[in-house]
Amino acid sequence: MIQQRHKSFKSSEYNPSWCAVWGKINTLTANIVWRDDQFAIISSLVTEQFALSATQRFVVIGDMWLCNQVELSQKLGIEPSFWKNDRQLIAHLWEKWGVECLKLLVGMFGLVVWDREQQVLWLGRDRIGSRTLYYTTTDAVRWIAPKLRSLTPYRSSNLDLVALRDYLCCAFVPGGRTLWQDVQEVRPGTVVRMPSEEVDTYWQLRQQVTDADQPLVWHGDRLRCLLNQVVQEYSPQNEPVGVFLSGGLDSSSITALAAKFHHAPVHTYSIHFGSESPHELEFSGLVATHCQTQHHILEITFRDMWERLPETMAYLDDPIGDPLTVPNLLVGRMARENVQVILNGEGGDPCFGGPKNQPMLINSLYGSVTNQDALQAYLIAFQKCASDLPQLLKPEVWTAVNTESSVFSADLNSEANYLNRLMTLNIKFKGADQILTKVNNLTQAVDLHGRSPLFDQRVVELSMQIPPEYKLSGVLEKAVLKQAVTDILPETIIHRPKSGMMVPVQLGFRKYWQREARRLLLSKKSAIAPYINQSLLKDWLDYKGDIWGRYGVKLWLLVSLEIWLQVNQK
Repeated sequence: MIQQRHKSFKSSEYNPSWCAVWGKINTLTANIVWRDDQFAIISSLVTEQFALSATQRFVVIGDMWLCNQVELSQKLGIEPSFWKNDRQLIAHLWEKWGVECLKLLVGMFGLVVWDREQQVLWLGRDRIGSRTLYYTTTDAVRWIAPKLRSLTPYRSSNLDLVALRDYLCCAFVPGGRTLWQDVQEVRPGTVVRMPSEEVDTYWQLRQQVTDADQPLVWHGDRLRCLLNQVVQEYSPQNEPVGVFLSGGLDSSSITALAAKFHHAPVHTYSIHFGSESPHELEFSGLVATHCQTQHHILEITFRDMWERLPETMAYLDDPIGDPLTVPNLLVGRMARENVQVILNGEGGDPCFGGPKNQPMLINSLYGSVTNQDALQAYLIAFQKCASDLPQLLKPEVWTAVNTESSVFSADLNSEANYLNRLMTLNIKFKGADQILTKVNNLTQAVDLHGRSPLFDQRVVELSMQIPPEYKLSGVLEKAVLKQAVTDILPETIIHRPKSGMMVPVQLGFRKYWQREARRLLLSKKSAIAPYINQSLLKDWLDYKGDIWGRYGVKLWLLVSLEIWLQVNQK
């Protein structure tokens, strides 16, 4: 094993990739790489960021990675080697099939297509949300970019209070809102058309249970066959590949599949937080040895966590209050020393029934006793600040958001099987708005290609075909995934209980960060001061009434928000 401790480094300057502008754009001058009367592409990068269709009617720009280029090329009757990049391929597809070609794409993308003839602009995003795309919603000129921070010069500083409410409940901003009032996010599986601003859904996640009479082994074999294909497609040919390995079932499964099929070196990366905190190195080490990977271990200190938070928040779009953001950035920087492509096990819980769904399943049985409606129970299940909102938010803010509807309500109250409703919520919102956004932004920040095989659109669709009892049944979680990989992992990994990566933020605030956190959160000049009741934060920082040991998570969420607001000031 290679033991490595994080080295200090200077904060990187934020470097946006590209920005598109649509409308009356006569005054533009700097960094224009393509333009006509109504549309322009702006980029400071030297590399070509756009493609033109064969007739030059369509201009395509975007961040994309497709894994079915061969099949798409065959549809066009052109050799795959003809394409310089995926943008050029999509430009030709668009010329032949228009917006319908989005249904043919398999992979990750956030793209903009300008129809020069019809003067119509299209903004599209992949089905699961592996890439992001944002656009301003006011004024005659609209700005579009894959990174929210790129739009800073073109937005106001007004917060969307409903988005703020939802962030405090979830530690991320779910749905099409962003924390900025006049910036919207293109949702996964949709395409936005300008100037009409119509939103069309070209793909929807739906429960479609099939072969319910087949046994678990049959469904496991079917899943395994697909995972074999996806992991091979996601791994770079003839180059080393990396895997973030926690030692849990999901990341261990991806590691084992990569090691089985990839002929170049496989590097695995695990983290821990020093001798004061529990860790899972025993399990990640077991998997690394079993799969014969080149294993790397990174110790992340409490000082690292605090000092690297501003840099981490600068790379994110909306704030994410997950304590794993900083570790994700640091271990990604370490991985970049060996690989360009990094895989992960994200998606196992949302797609195959992780144990975090159990409180909601219990509530569905005993809700009449607890007197909790489904939405209230779902928000409380995040274990963030949902139950604190009446005291945490200033009275005028709480009044403004208290009765506003929730983005979760429609799926939570659908006709689907109850477990599948919860999984749909986790895929559509936590997956797209927290997990995949975090993977995308923080791997790109260190020049890595981050890929999540368990969030592949085909895997997600298959998960909704598998009978719910083969996903989470009683205390047995992810039964079908365990069945799929039972022959390539040690029994200890297959049968170990789910624990999750625990970041010791409770200890961090008690022992290391309390003074800095007081200065940050309790200042009258803090960015959150107009919205948050700081007297309650003072009690939390003193750990008054912290019966369940949850204040550390809540404080990290608020510190992340404060720093995100500071680094995103205009």
